[in-house]
Amino acid sequence: MKKILALFAVLCVATATYATNMGDDFYNHYSPSSNLAAYNRDLNSLIGVADFHTGRAANFPAISIGASIGVFKPSGDNDISSDSYTVLPFIIAETKIPVINVGVAVRGTSMSGYRSIGGGLTYQMDILEIVNLSFGAFYDNGRTDYYTSDHYSASAIASTTILALTPYAGVGYDYGKLATRGFGTNNRDTSDGQARAMVGVKIHPFPLFSGFVAYTVTKDNHGFTGGLGLSF
Repeated sequence: MKKILALFAVLCVATATYATNMGDDFYNHYSPSSNLAAYNRDLNSLIGVADFHTGRAANFPAISIGASIGVFKPSGDNDISSDSYTVLPFIIAETKIPVINVGVAVRGTSMSGYRSIGGGLTYQMDILEIVNLSFGAFYDNGRTDYYTSDHYSASAIASTTILALTPYAGVGYDYGKLATRGFGTNNRDTSDGQARAMVGVKIHPFPLFSGFVAYTVTKDNHGFTGGLGLSF
């Protein structure tokens, strides 16, 4: 199982290595007339899809650790991103405080010219022992060589387990602040928000091991995310 997780992590690195550098791509296509708000909304959604990795974390001192990768299509209004899809992987670690039943998650990335560190809190509850509801709130601080960003998100997920499968659906909202740097008098900033919805399935064929795939949609774009995780 550890070999599978390591293989997925290598895949994340390889995919991000050959993807367009987000910082360089921004520098090459940004101008004072660019739709910075559309770029910011797309960036927020790309980060926000990582929220759904969390849920049902093991109680402290146990920990869940995993790797996820998001692939998101820029909106038609985004005239800065040049790729058909933007790719961004994350490493995520999570545990749960048993007394108050609150999960604590930390995540980060340093790929494709984008670096961020963040984390958040999650809470899970069961309804009639059939449906699990998971709620989460996250903050991420990110940057490239040409802008800084602050990302805030809130998410709600409903899931049910059928044998080794846990299908789930969720909604979320991403809000972010982005400020350019290195452009002199052409530096700008923007604050924007956008809702998202998603469906996915978590697969747990072996104890302590799980994987997931999901599809996310927003008003102007869509994307996919997937990952593998271990609990120990």
